[in-house]
Amino acid sequence: MNETFMKEKPVLPLLLSMALPMVLSMLINSLYNIVDSYFVAKISEDAMTALSLVFPIQNFISAMAIGFGVGINAVIAFHLGAGNQVMANRAATQGLALSVVHAVVLGGAGVAVMPAFLRMFTSSESVVSLGLRYSVIVFSFSLSIMAGIAFEKIFQAVGRMKVTMVGLASGCVANIILDPLFIFGLGPFPAMGIEGAALATGIGQTISLLIYLAVYFMRPLSVRIGRQFLRPDGATVRRLYAVGIPATLNLALSSLLITALNAILAAYSGVYILVLGVYYKLQTFLYLPANGFVQGMRPLVGYNYGAGEYGRVRKLYNLVLIMSGAIMAAGTVICLLFPAQLMGLFTETPETIEAGKTALRIISAGFLVSAVSVTSCGALEGLGKGAASLIISLARYVVVILPAAFLLSRLFGAAGVWNAFWVTEVISAAVSLAVYRRATAHRA
Repeated sequence: MNETFMKEKPVLPLLLSMALPMVLSMLINSLYNIVDSYFVAKISEDAMTALSLVFPIQNFISAMAIGFGVGINAVIAFHLGAGNQVMANRAATQGLALSVVHAVVLGGAGVAVMPAFLRMFTSSESVVSLGLRYSVIVFSFSLSIMAGIAFEKIFQAVGRMKVTMVGLASGCVANIILDPLFIFGLGPFPAMGIEGAALATGIGQTISLLIYLAVYFMRPLSVRIGRQFLRPDGATVRRLYAVGIPATLNLALSSLLITALNAILAAYSGVYILVLGVYYKLQTFLYLPANGFVQGMRPLVGYNYGAGEYGRVRKLYNLVLIMSGAIMAAGTVICLLFPAQLMGLFTETPETIEAGKTALRIISAGFLVSAVSVTSCGALEGLGKGAASLIISLARYVVVILPAAFLLSRLFGAAGVWNAFWVTEVISAAVSLAVYRRATAHRA
């Protein structure tokens, strides 16, 4: 397969051909997030609270998988653009091997820390028990998610976006189908409760991995994974981590943020922890489709950057910014018009729905401007400038929002935490533009 189409095809059709399959798969992934939480909420509010408390650690493991996968993607795309096939093969092979190591270490660590972690935020033994039962099963499938995402990013690096769409969508659809069967015991399946939700998630991730493996062996890629490329190469490993670590932190910082916000909100009411958990499920309907455009952009900017096509890099960035902004604008309108209906998907308690309405309307004020940060981070990762993208994420997830949430909560209670979101997005957008322009100025 010849990847030169990445620098020859007109920019808009090229971006759409790469991004739309990922947008579709991200929409299905968003639906999975909503449906999974919907069924868990039907078990009890304690189960939904447990899911919200486990989420930061679960998200950290996913962040490591995706972040390091971004590193694999960027290094492969750069070497392909520069015409260095051997280095691209080496990056793919060593990236996959390191992903397997990450899976073993993080899966075991997740199980080990979970009892103490849960008790930091709740004194309810029911919530702790539900969280432990869910997390042990979910973390047991860490190898499936790590290896699956590594293959996903390898396929994306060579432009095989339809394969990753099928892989992601198949796993998510399987999860959606299995959730009610395993949770409630429909037909011949036993009722497993929250363990059923965890098992459905793990099986879905395994199905995605199996699809990637089948396609790789039946229709080989131009990038090869082989034993001859497995011997560690210091330059390759350093480059993988140079992009992968900042990209991981970009994603993992949200786990730190959620944990810190849970601690702030717990002082007011456990209801607000549930509301925050629901918000993070709902916002996937916006940020995952926007991330689909970003995923389509990453290999393109990496390839064109490696090939010296800097004008095409600028055009790709501007197009993704417009498309992400359109998605965020639509999300703002939906949250302003239908907040009660959205919260009602996860709870029937009037107090929780009312608190959620307030939260969604306030937080949505920052959606549109957040497109700047999301697009800039993705573009910088694709260009291999992980440190620059990390600066933007630090602003969004730590440097601005945590002090703002703490101070505003002292003035306005839980509503102060919700206001910290839009304040942060405005400041982070300004930081993003400055960082992106500086990082790419010498290529203008």
